[in-house]
Amino acid sequence: MNPPLDPVEITRGDSPLLLGMPHTGTFLPPEILARLNARGRQLTDTDWHIDRLYADLIPGATIVRTTFHRYVIDANRPPGAESLYPGQNTTGLIPLTDFDGEPIWSTPPTDSDTAARLSAFHQPYHAAIAAELARIHARHGVAILYDCHSIRGHIPFLFDGRLPDMNIGTADGTSCDARITQAVMDAVERSKGHSHVLNGRFKGGWTTRHYGRPAQGVHAIQMELAQSTHLETETPPFAYAEEKAARLRPILADILTRLIDLAPTLRS
Repeated sequence: MNPPLDPVEITRGDSPLLLGMPHTGTFLPPEILARLNARGRQLTDTDWHIDRLYADLIPGATIVRTTFHRYVIDANRPPGAESLYPGQNTTGLIPLTDFDGEPIWSTPPTDSDTAARLSAFHQPYHAAIAAELARIHARHGVAILYDCHSIRGHIPFLFDGRLPDMNIGTADGTSCDARITQAVMDAVERSKGHSHVLNGRFKGGWTTRHYGRPAQGVHAIQMELAQSTHLETETPPFAYAEEKAARLRPILADILTRLIDLAPTLRS
């Protein structure tokens, strides 16, 4: 396997806030691309344009994002491949199907593939997240991880009906201080024209659950956006919608500003 020189991109800032982006990458090593079927090569389950949506929203934020696609390995799943949502349909550490439950491989990955991809892709991403959180905490006495995601709003294989526009996950209140939850909820409730839910279908992935340690001064919260909020359509070519994004970006900026302003009160 020949991974990219940099499976992770890091933009360091000087604020207490870290933006995690585990699903924005689209790189597939040629030997992995060759094993995907035609459906898998569409990369439908990408968190399309999330890096663009959050770009330059607030000064000082650190950003850690993958360059590789989630079909290589999902950086927001536990390395032991335990299900985040037992009893519900989901996709795994290396997805065997897309979000519609359809196979994506002509030659499925093996156990040795999983071990190799953990080492080459998954572990570097989380090493970067852990290092940046430690750096931020050492500087500020607190670190806030805001995990950035998006997903199609209508996926019957994963959930009934349509997803709210903004889905906030705190692992049922365990991954961050309640004041962080309240700050985010206050911002989304002030917004007009966007629906929202707290700890609904998406309660936070492995990143949120693993790093969120409020008692130790490290807080984590996930934002899962329905892609209808910033895409022209939730079908190929998944084009970025400038007008929709222009309505959404001020709300996201308000959320991030509130988190940075709140951080000094959370110092451990």
